[in-house]
Amino acid sequence: MFGVIRRRVASSSPSPLVLSQSVRKFRSGSSVPARVSSIVEKEVAFHSGHCGNVRNFSHMTPGCWINVKPMREAFRQEATMQTWRRPFSSDNGDNVDVVVPPLAESIADGTLAKFLKRPGDRVSIDEPIAQIETDKVTIDVSSPESGVIVKLLANEGDTVEPGNKIAIISRSADATTHVAPSENTSEKAAPKPTQKVSEEKKAPKAEPEPAKEKPKAPPAPTRPAGAQTSPTEPQLPPKERERRVPMTRLRKRVATRLKDSQNTFAMLTTFNEVDMTNLMKLRADYKDAFVEKHGVKLGLMSGFVKAAVNALQHQPIVNAVIDGDDIIYRDYIDISIAVGTPKGLVVPVIRNCDNMNFADIEKQINSFAKKANDGTLSIDEMAGGTLTISNGGVYGSLLSTPIINPPQSAILGMHSIVSRPMVVGGNVVPRPMMYIALTYDHRIIDGREAVFFLRRIKDIVEDPRRLLLDI
Repeated sequence: MFGVIRRRVASSSPSPLVLSQSVRKFRSGSSVPARVSSIVEKEVAFHSGHCGNVRNFSHMTPGCWINVKPMREAFRQEATMQTWRRPFSSDNGDNVDVVVPPLAESIADGTLAKFLKRPGDRVSIDEPIAQIETDKVTIDVSSPESGVIVKLLANEGDTVEPGNKIAIISRSADATTHVAPSENTSEKAAPKPTQKVSEEKKAPKAEPEPAKEKPKAPPAPTRPAGAQTSPTEPQLPPKERERRVPMTRLRKRVATRLKDSQNTFAMLTTFNEVDMTNLMKLRADYKDAFVEKHGVKLGLMSGFVKAAVNALQHQPIVNAVIDGDDIIYRDYIDISIAVGTPKGLVVPVIRNCDNMNFADIEKQINSFAKKANDGTLSIDEMAGGTLTISNGGVYGSLLSTPIINPPQSAILGMHSIVSRPMVVGGNVVPRPMMYIALTYDHRIIDGREAVFFLRRIKDIVEDPRRLLLDI
């Protein structure tokens, strides 16, 4: 009875969504009210997703839907979609791109320190293939898939950012068939000497004059012994006995922070000496029982950390810091422990030391020491801190003036234990003595508070029973 005329938009239209709605026509002589059944046809064509046409025909009667069903659903995928198989890789069929992982919120780039693998080497999944050095830590770049390294896309020493591609791994390649990339690089490098040779052949035509000037240089050493050299001609050591090595990112960061500390703070250092007899006796008496119960050795550092916590509670100004025209008093105590590594100095932070006992502190220190030597300390583990303790005594330092670690206001320096003659009870007896130093920001900490702080540490280390009695 009804004739339906559809106007259809071409399916090849570049627009992502095409809607065509039929207009209902009636035969001549037929009169149908608006509420009588009608046919609505909607045609949807999705071209951006490489899908076929999808048509829905809905027959509507007065007040209700009679039938809703799809007439045709055809989906066509004409292109292969690129997906991320792993967080730090991109998949291109058989080859997998190795990309730089996210570094940290405060670090935008890093330096590609070295490649642990070379083209032709077989790697397994999650095996480190490169190391990226940042301002604070060294990050390993792991292999996203098992396979053979086909090509390196970056050079050692390059500055890389998260997401940059540094290597290509083939899943199905054989290690023996992919030694060629190293040969290609040597072949590409070979033409360079030929160019230099050709340039050298052309150079003699324009270099007869410099060759004549070279014999004029030797007369310089024939100056009289009393003659002074001009400031423009400094006597430099021979270049062949020097080596120029670029600074690592960690070393540059440490140098910058220490120089900024020296330029910012009004640093002053006060000293004292500590008799280590009682603390060393406590350690010797209970070291075996301590290891048996807690699984960690009892060291001297935990005693100084507990003494520093108690001293900070008695002198809270040492735990404060200047921020512009204000002083920020921190009601928490986070002690930073300076750890020297072959790559540079790192300062991990022990959080909430006031709530920790000797065993907790020793376990945290041992964990940080292992991570520092392995280069696996994270940025969060080195952020913050209210006071730093530096133990130069492990290297044999007798006395030093440590530099404040920004944004802190003081640093405590420990030194080596040396048996020296001391007067005890009117008698001269040998005692294991240690010099301790406190470098503080004189802008916020007066000499009185600094001396009281250091004196409190001396009293607790010389008599640890004060911690139990809180006196």
